Amino acid sequence: MNVPDLINSVPTGLWLNGRATPSESGRTFDVINPATGEVLASVANATPADATAALDAASAVADEWAATAPRVRAEILRAAFEAVTARADDFALLMTLEMGKILPESRGEVAYGAEFLRWFSEEAVRIGGRTATAPAGTGEIAVVKEPVGPCLAITPWNFPLAMGTRKIGPALAAGCTVIVKPAEDTPLTMLLLAQIFADVGLPPGVLSVLPTLDAPTVVGGLMADPRLRKVSFTGSTGVGKILLAQAANNVLRTSMELGGSAPFVVFDDADLDKAVDGAMLAKMRNGGEACTAANRILVQNGIREAFTTKLTERVAAMRVGPGWDAESAIGPIINAKQRGSIAALVDEAVAAGATVRTGGKPVDGAGFFYEPTVIDGLPDDARIRRDEIFGPVAAIVGFDTEEQGVAMANDTEYGLAAYFFTENVGRAQRVARRLQAGMVGVNRGVISDPAAPFGGIKQSGLGSEGGSEGIEEYLNTKYIALPPV
Repeated sequence: MNVPDLINSVPTGLWLNGRATPSESGRTFDVINPATGEVLASVANATPADATAALDAASAVADEWAATAPRVRAEILRAAFEAVTARADDFALLMTLEMGKILPESRGEVAYGAEFLRWFSEEAVRIGGRTATAPAGTGEIAVVKEPVGPCLAITPWNFPLAMGTRKIGPALAAGCTVIVKPAEDTPLTMLLLAQIFADVGLPPGVLSVLPTLDAPTVVGGLMADPRLRKVSFTGSTGVGKILLAQAANNVLRTSMELGGSAPFVVFDDADLDKAVDGAMLAKMRNGGEACTAANRILVQNGIREAFTTKLTERVAAMRVGPGWDAESAIGPIINAKQRGSIAALVDEAVAAGATVRTGGKPVDGAGFFYEPTVIDGLPDDARIRRDEIFGPVAAIVGFDTEEQGVAMANDTEYGLAAYFFTENVGRAQRVARRLQAGMVGVNRGVISDPAAPFGGIKQSGLGSEGGSEGIEEYLNTKYIALPPV
């Protein structure tokens, strides 16, 4: 499908009651192609009144959807998986157009994102419980699982499909209705997914999608409504704290996948080539715009120069360009504001004495491109060593001993992902246990898997998405006390 036909096939209204609907205000906003700075499409701009309408719809069908047979829910999710897979090229191109990532990575996200629909279609029919005789013989204990009720899912712009399916999949499998508030930069992918769900038979009202430029008001109104029973958010720790405070008022169930500052630790017994390959994946995949991206590359000093030289050669060879260009190895940054944030971190570090080994500045011309960068010699107080970079900048710091390397890796308020490379089995077991992160990659630069729990500790969040753990976030546990048999 060519670009105009693809864009024309995407609903641009709010998704309410199983169809595209204008905002009650009649207002729209533009979705920008970050590779060109040009408008891709204009979509409806949801208001608080629209959010109330979505929650009205979700509440009206909540009991019916919860009572729907698990097998029926499973088959709808499986059908959505098949439909997304059948339109993989369309979804991939759409994500490249609205988010900027190169097409091979967009295709990878389609496969990854669709897999959450298949995985949770299988989990839907395995929601369990238990029965037991009370130890004192006073009766029977029955434990059942029930859907939490209407949910709000707030998704980020960096993985427009997968961050939605990772929330929608378990919510629908558990029997919950769900309202999605996609990122304002990338609403088109989620609107197309909503159309897919309608096409495969999801009842109207079970899923709503609300693009908006007024997220605080729209989200705040929903969270203040006692009919909403859960919020799942992927985004910054700062926004997550605001949502947690709002959730406290109605004691909402929460899942929070928040900021990260992932350490990537290379010990002197590592296979250097494997470590460089891993760093390229952990740092440059998705243009570095990932919460799991390697934010601090910590290399034992005995091999630091050799590692840095090899990594610099690889990064310097990356071609920057539009994601749909087959020659491009890295696409644009999502918008001008984010590119400015990346540039400020690098410029401050250089002013304080750091050395740029390659890259280090924005690319002139249309779009929001930034050169793939390697920077080392960072001062201890450089902000780039603390703040989440969220861009194609590899910041390298040296360390001397294993103890020091682990301490530096853990010296952060975040605890989402961590990576390390070693050929020593004992060290692998020791360090994996000591790293303070919800997910640890050993000799791997990519760790995400729909069958594994995804989540962080410390200020990186609460709860898990994916794996058998993911559906539990959408289920209440009820104990029923029965008389003796």
